[in-house]
Amino acid sequence: MDRIPILKMGPFLLVTIQVDLYDRLALTLENDLIGMVSKTGARGVLIDISAVSIVDSFMGRILGNIASMSRIMDAETVVVGMQPAVAITLVELGLTLQGVYTALDVEKGMELLQDKIGILEDSEKDEEEDPDDRND
Repeated sequence: MDRIPILKMGPFLLVTIQVDLYDRLALTLENDLIGMVSKTGARGVLIDISAVSIVDSFMGRILGNIASMSRIMDAETVVVGMQPAVAITLVELGLTLQGVYTALDVEKGMELLQDKIGILEDSEKDEEEDPDDRND
């Protein structure tokens, strides 16, 4: 069975989709990716779809599912490299990809993930601080 490679880069997972996804491969990616988030404790998932030329409602739903499941497991999701035709199709299908952040390329996507994780880590630190321990 075909599989899409999932690479760990620090606290993030990187997936580069080089082929148009058929339904079984998309479901396998969803399961593999969520399994890797759980196994590695990744804080972010970056999905590069720059080579994807066609997205249907099923693929849009899979991207949304990955983002929702990842968020439940304490990881943010960024999709990068979306072709204009793909964006148009998603809008025409009424798919908002709720919970999915987007960026133009991998570099900007990594920066966005680092910003999101930084915000999360800062807010977690604030919650952990005991107000009685502050020197005001």
